[in-house]
Amino acid sequence: MKRESPQIIELTEYKFASFEQYSIPQSVGEKIHKNYDKEIDIEFPNFKTKYQWHLKSKGRVGNIPITPEFHIAIRPKVPINNLFGMIDYAYNLKIKFPPGSIQCQSLQESYERLANILAQKILERCRKGLYRDYLSKTERLAYIRGRVDLRSALQKPWDVKLKCHYNEQTGDIEDNQILAWTLFIIGRSALCGESVSSTVRKAFHALQGFVTLKPFKSEACIDRNYHRLNQDYQLLHALCRFFLDNTGPSHETGDREMLPFLIDMAKLYEQFVAEWLKANTPKRFNVEPQYLVKHDKDYFDEIDLIIRDIETNEILYVLDTKYKAPNKVDNTDRNQVVTYATLLNCKNAILIYPQTLKALDQQIGDIQVRSLTFSLEGDLDEAGITFLTSLLPSTVSYW
Repeated sequence: MKRESPQIIELTEYKFASFEQYSIPQSVGEKIHKNYDKEIDIEFPNFKTKYQWHLKSKGRVGNIPITPEFHIAIRPKVPINNLFGMIDYAYNLKIKFPPGSIQCQSLQESYERLANILAQKILERCRKGLYRDYLSKTERLAYIRGRVDLRSALQKPWDVKLKCHYNEQTGDIEDNQILAWTLFIIGRSALCGESVSSTVRKAFHALQGFVTLKPFKSEACIDRNYHRLNQDYQLLHALCRFFLDNTGPSHETGDREMLPFLIDMAKLYEQFVAEWLKANTPKRFNVEPQYLVKHDKDYFDEIDLIIRDIETNEILYVLDTKYKAPNKVDNTDRNQVVTYATLLNCKNAILIYPQTLKALDQQIGDIQVRSLTFSLEGDLDEAGITFLTSLLPSTVSYW
């Protein structure tokens, strides 16, 4: 029996939307309020709302299956192709598509495209053979293998099985387990059409006989060791990190429950700006994201970005990304970035916004604090060059 398509309520990030009282069941409204209050502001129908539902996304975009029959889809205010470009930079995917490839029209299409790339590349790796490594094992064996534990043998001389320590080459290692878990998560998201879902299932089954299914967080995909034998896993793990970063735990239990897929746009903007600057800033500078300033063992500040002069090691700029659209710079934002600059004895504090606003250019003590725009509306690389020219006007000749 074919399952009916769910009812979908569409929102756009940060935009208020109203819906007639009959369009959203009361039980669904209660689940949104209970399980997704960090993602969505919801006001129940009442006299003040003219008995309508009021909903507003708080800066997450994606798909939330409130129930199997009722979903919320949150569209980004950023053009979809630019969102894809941000993801490409932020996760270091470096995926090149052939000229004339179909443009993504929705967030779900972007999700499907990346899921299909991951599944196809895993199948390709399976055809070549999974990367294998040696793992240390300890077992009681009826024969000698590797190194015998003599202490154990002397303690139990009657035991015909000897405790042996040996190395075994296997494909059931973290490199491959991460792939299997990510495919499992994608399968539960219910965001892919039948064609891509079929490819995802095929890739998962290709791993299933050789790899243990274990849960992983996105952090497992970072700072892994790559070399000649597993170099192609770098892209695979970057794709896995994207899916694991943005697929949240279900609000229900059970393997059949669909999982929400939500991108934190503020976090993505921060990662994108950092990676774009690392790739494009003149080589005399070093860009360091998520710079930690420790005050004591239990308290520290994490600064979005700093730019350092490589020759002198001096911190030249402290930068703080703000994924919001105010008319002018908020005093809280200004004070925060000035505090960071003061902590690092830096003379330049920069606030970065995704759209143009009433510019800030102010001297506070020894610190010059400015607001600059890294736009997400047009071509991202052109927007980056405009931003970098405003940030480092005297270094244009280094490009």
